[in-house]
Amino acid sequence: MAEKIIRDPVHDVITFDLDKPLDSLLFKLLATPEVQRLRRVKQLGMASLAYPGADHSRYSHSLGVMQTARLMWAQLRRHHSLDEHSETILLVAALLHDLGHGPFSHVFERVSGIHHEKLTQRLIADPESQVHRILAEHDRELPEQVLRYLRCQPERTFLNDLLSSQLDADRFDYLLRDNLMTGSRYGDYDLNWLIHALTIDRQTNRLAVTWKGVSAAEDYIQSRYHMYRNVYFHKVVRSAEGMVKLALQRAKRLAVQGRLPWPPRDQALYKSLMGQRLSIEEFTDLDDISVLHCFKLWATAEDAELAGLCHGLLYRRLYKTIDLSQLSADEASAAARRATEAITEAGGDPQYAIFYDQPDDEPHEAKDYAQSPAGMNIAVLRPDGSLADLGDISPLPAALHKQLQFRRLHIAEQWKSIALAAVNF
Repeated sequence: MAEKIIRDPVHDVITFDLDKPLDSLLFKLLATPEVQRLRRVKQLGMASLAYPGADHSRYSHSLGVMQTARLMWAQLRRHHSLDEHSETILLVAALLHDLGHGPFSHVFERVSGIHHEKLTQRLIADPESQVHRILAEHDRELPEQVLRYLRCQPERTFLNDLLSSQLDADRFDYLLRDNLMTGSRYGDYDLNWLIHALTIDRQTNRLAVTWKGVSAAEDYIQSRYHMYRNVYFHKVVRSAEGMVKLALQRAKRLAVQGRLPWPPRDQALYKSLMGQRLSIEEFTDLDDISVLHCFKLWATAEDAELAGLCHGLLYRRLYKTIDLSQLSADEASAAARRATEAITEAGGDPQYAIFYDQPDDEPHEAKDYAQSPAGMNIAVLRPDGSLADLGDISPLPAALHKQLQFRRLHIAEQWKSIALAAVNF
């Protein structure tokens, strides 16, 4: 038996039996330039400035999502008749779901306007990509079938839920992986029991949790809450992400004005900042290293704003934080306005000296899927066979959603005392 083994810190041993067509396909995909690029994109962006161990990549996460999807599929297959071709589509999509993520992930996306979901689909669809060629060699219909799956066409089913829902392989893996690599110990939960409790509600053809899995689901959403509160929404992480966004926005403005010293206009980073279409080869070259190289060069640029932001990111001289969470929304807005006005009067540029921050992503966000019954976020299959939302059974989802709120000002260090005096609370 030809077997390949990858040792993973979360899932331990991940095996590929190359005598099996599906495993052979997955292992070939791992070796493509498009997937290997994900080794050079950090899963948590700037989080290593708060948690030094958080240097893991989107490659390791993608591998973990594939393995988690394997485990979920194996559980469902114990009690339901499932076809092998659907398994192929699921595991391929799980491995490739993050292909389109740019440097520093969502921060870069907000500045460039390039959406990673669309780029992922393009990389799968484009005959110039090795990913597409390998999929087509396995089955010429497979690229289009994977794309239809990612688009939830013709309709959303349990198969889509396995990769994109409130109970999906993506969330299952990143919580455990981010928890382990940050050393935070906030995001641990019982993955084995939660997977064991998964089932398919045949009436709706959607993924659900059995009645015995309610406690495991509560444990899971509580872990999500703690990871958001203590890792993803950590003030240092948010400050660094905000500075990355400001630095890229400043670079984009200078590029429009023809004053950006680097990179040249034919480089992938320049093109992406300007919202230009990249070739497959150009996108494969775009990663965290590309941006960090620019930060090193821009740290000595003539433009003071760009240089200050990049120097701060490279040497961890981050914006200071004023917590306004104890104020009402109107009071916080007024305090932010006073601080901004004071900095402006003192000669600072409010576009780059200060920014306001509050969460726009919740750990138990309610997604309005077109094919879902109203309010069906985490479906629970009752002993009598009826379906309920976890929020109707447990008080945790509503309580955690309500509690995870903050309002913060992040201010360049030289302006903090002025801002504090203006906030005056």
